[in-house]
Amino acid sequence: MRATARVCQSPSKGWGSRVSDTSEQEQPRRRQARGERRIAQLLTAAAQVFCTTGYTAASTNAIAREAGVSPGTLYQFFPNKEAIAVELGDRLMHEMRETYGEVLTPVDPATSLEEAVGSAVDRFMAFNTEHPVFFALMHGPDVPGRIADAHDQLHTTLIGRIEDLLASLLPRSSPADITRTAHVCLGVYKAGLELVLAHEGAERAAYVQEVKNVLTRYLQPLAGDRPGAA
Repeated sequence: MRATARVCQSPSKGWGSRVSDTSEQEQPRRRQARGERRIAQLLTAAAQVFCTTGYTAASTNAIAREAGVSPGTLYQFFPNKEAIAVELGDRLMHEMRETYGEVLTPVDPATSLEEAVGSAVDRFMAFNTEHPVFFALMHGPDVPGRIADAHDQLHTTLIGRIEDLLASLLPRSSPADITRTAHVCLGVYKAGLELVLAHEGAERAAYVQEVKNVLTRYLQPLAGDRPGAA
């Protein structure tokens, strides 16, 4: 078998060199892919631990145990708990920005108020129920400073995008009224989200519908003659 292998490699030194170069290039890529999978595994475990115990009580040992790896393996990728939380927060905030970039845009005048509100709430609730750690990290009492700063920036941008949506839903409202209404809508959503995350199944769905009802009824008097606003 070894002789056959040498014969297979011998016809052209140049071809053999290219195979060797390709192999050398593939190895770092494979190592990188394995590293990314390990990081994803650790972040998934951290999300579970942060949701269960909160950020303060969480430990790298608990995260490693949840991930099924040794603490030494964890430290190959993250120096401490804060670094894990920051990486997790960064990834979640990137995904959140993509979500509101798709949802919070001006809507067609023919779109009913109920439909516009329902679509936005559904998308945001889907994100938050799929990633409950986002709420745990962003609204915890002692999250790392970098996460808090990034969340403040996210909040400011999010308010701006809600204003864009509301401007198309409430064309007769002044800019100051739109800004105030955007803050109220986000506050109502956050309060409702806490109730939604505390329930499961049909009861969770019922709370999601209640959030939609509250927001729709709040906006109805401001929407005037928009379809579905009466």
